[in-house]
Amino acid sequence: MKAPNTILAATSLLALLLPLDAAAFELKSAPKVAFIYASTAQDGGWNEALDAGRAAVESELGLDVAVAENIPEEATRLRAAIDLYVKRGYNIIVGTTYGYSEAMSEAAAAYPDVAFFNASGVHNSENMESFYARTYEAWYLAGIVAADASESGKIGMLAGFPVGVVNWDINGFAQGAKSVTPDIETVAVYTNSWWDPVKEGQVSEAILDQGADVVATDLSAASALNAAEKRGAKSIGYQLDMSAAAPEGIVTSVVFHWDQYLVPRIKAVIDGSWEPEEWGYFEGLSAGVVGLAPYGPSVSDETKAKVETAKAAIIAGELAPFAGPLSSREGDEKVAAGEVLSDEALWGMDFFVTGITGTMPAAQE
Repeated sequence: MKAPNTILAATSLLALLLPLDAAAFELKSAPKVAFIYASTAQDGGWNEALDAGRAAVESELGLDVAVAENIPEEATRLRAAIDLYVKRGYNIIVGTTYGYSEAMSEAAAAYPDVAFFNASGVHNSENMESFYARTYEAWYLAGIVAADASESGKIGMLAGFPVGVVNWDINGFAQGAKSVTPDIETVAVYTNSWWDPVKEGQVSEAILDQGADVVATDLSAASALNAAEKRGAKSIGYQLDMSAAAPEGIVTSVVFHWDQYLVPRIKAVIDGSWEPEEWGYFEGLSAGVVGLAPYGPSVSDETKAKVETAKAAIIAGELAPFAGPLSSREGDEKVAAGEVLSDEALWGMDFFVTGITGTMPAAQE
């Protein structure tokens, strides 16, 4: 998803964003769209979810979209790719990783007549918009499913690095589970990698060895689900529907629907009505950019009804996963009663809520 040598800066996201002038962007020529990926587009996770959005842009807007794969998160390599696309007349360029943020921002300044988008980026301007999703909302729903599926009263989640956009997934998952079973325990383990299928399988085994009977992954590989399936445990996938990896034990997956963002935003560029969001695009269940995949065979109608009730409440603004009173597991108040965790605090989230066991490295620094 994001490079480990750059993602730690994400906790200061809001400080990097600049206010924009309210003026619609206008293309100077016929639309030509290009997507740039840091690795293969069909990676089984983050990139593949974005590539599904690219395919929707092609089919729904009738465009031929160019694709560049394996462009590393290095400013010179990325800028060379962007320069070549612009030279060839491409005027809508979509980046797909946080690690592209700085170079894409510089390119946007250099090419004011080109529209730039960047997934999980941090910069916005008159011709650039970064976007991400409130994934913690969907993980709250997944926590409900996990709690209902658990017989041991212990569930687990493996994740990459201890940064805000990962920590809010873990905490959202735990909050959803506690809404069903208040004393449930959530084991959290970081792999310190975004892609290590062997290690992810081993971490899944370790979580199961601690007594968890439901394992969720916040990563792209399906090996964690494979390990759970072999042990007869339940599992939850991420980014794409991972049911093929665990057809018996999977209960659901938290999935992205980037077509719900990319198609209308690129259409707005073409129509001449696109005004980049001042702080970037950051929506969740209400916009349909994130949600749950179809349920596994063991999920009951009762559980499905609980999820639908919670989903409707979140969309209506009646339920916030991080509403107060909310404390860290150490007992520090993070949100007072009657308040909700701010977006700035979400991006910088560096604590576990009550009910989570495991070590958060960043909290020890």
